[in-house]
Parts: sequence; structure tokens; C-alpha cells
Amino acid sequence: MTKTLFAAFSPSETAASAGGTVQRVYEDLRQRIISFDLPPDMTLARNELTETYGVSLTPLREALQKLHLEGLVRIYPQSKTVVTRIDIPQIYEAHFLRTALECEVARNLALSPDRDLLTRARSIIRMQEAVAQDPNQVTMFQELDEVFHNTLFAAVGRSPLHRLIRERSGHLERARRLHNAQGRVSSIIAGHMEVIDAIEAGDPDAAVRAMREHLGGTISQIEQLRTMHPDYFS
Repeated sequence: MTKTLFAAFSPSETAASAGGTVQRVYEDLRQRIISFDLPPDMTLARNELTETYGVSLTPLREALQKLHLEGLVRIYPQSKTVVTRIDIPQIYEAHFLRTALECEVARNLALSPDRDLLTRARSIIRMQEAVAQDPNQVTMFQELDEVFHNTLFAAVGRSPLHRLIRERSGHLERARRLHNAQGRVSSIIAGHMEVIDAIEAGDPDAAVRAMREHLGGTISQIEQLRTMHPDYFS
């Protein structure tokens, strides 16, 4: 019987299942950190997390390691895991990377406007408008924001670069969440519209300017955010 059970699953299938579990735990923990459900300086109890997610310690450790590499947690071997404070130098580094890549994406799209892309992008913006004023839909609004930007990258065949930005932007995303809590959602939607309008007009320079201005909103308020939330920043 044991031999039959093991034969039912190939090594690749087992690995894929394990990888899916790690990714599921990682994504949920990451979202909880970004949304401050797990705030800076909070100690993460591994035994509690294994119960919460219904997993063993091995996939949990792998998920925490991914968060550690992203700088969102600090792992103390044989001791504890703690959610990090927001690191300002990492915010500026992520912003530099994101601006360079996203402005180039906007420029390329404006050189050859694609009707299907414009339709998809405007649909995403309408969905953002639908949830913008609902305080219970903050996470959904943020997810739609990611979908919008990933849609632009996908349109030029560069989705892996969007994943790269995301992996480097954990600290920036937390700062953006604090900034959005100040009622910035309307300006985000307006920024998206300006980018798409410039792309539709076939104006690369305007598309770059619109994208640069859109991405610069949070970075211009970092010091103010640190003053307002001193316990969140390193």
C-alpha cells in the first residue's frame, strides 16, 4: 500500500505542490506586512503560523526566507523572526529602479499605441474608481494598482521585470500604503489616466512625464510620513 501511494505522485508533482504552498504562505504574509496587519517590530511566532496556514515548519521557513531576502523580516537563527521597520534607503533604491523601468515601458507603448491594451487599462481604472472610496477595499485598490502596472509591462513583453520591481519594493509598498491612507487614491487614478491618455495620443515624452509624476507622489512625502509614523521607520 505504501509503495502504491508513493507511486501516485512523481517527484516533480510533489515539488510543485510544495512550491505552491510556500508561495501561498509567502504571498499572504507579505500582504499582511504591507498592509500593517503585521506591523514593524512584531515577532512572528512560527508555531502559531504553522497552525494558521495549516503547514509544516519547512514550507513556513522557506516563505519566511523569501521575506527575509526582500528585507521585510529579520530572522534570528534558533530564536525569532521579526517584521522589519521601513528602510528609507531601500525605498529610494526601489523608486529609482521602478522609475527607470516604468518610464521606458510607457515610452515604448506610446511609440506604438495598442487598442487592446488601452481598453484593458481603462477597464482596470474603472474598477479602481468603483472601490476607491470604500475603506474596506484598500487592499483591493492596491491589488488593482499592481494589475494596472503589470498590464503595461506585459504589453511590451516584460512581465518578469515587473516581478523584479515587486521583489525589490516591499519597503516602498509599505510607504505607499501609509501615503494612500491619507486619501491619495484620487490622485493615483488621475495619474493612471494621464499615462494612458499620453500613450493613446502617441506622445512618448508626455507618457514618460506622466509616469514619472505618478510614481513620484509617495517619494516626495517620505520625510513627512516618517514624522507621522516614527515607530514604523528605521
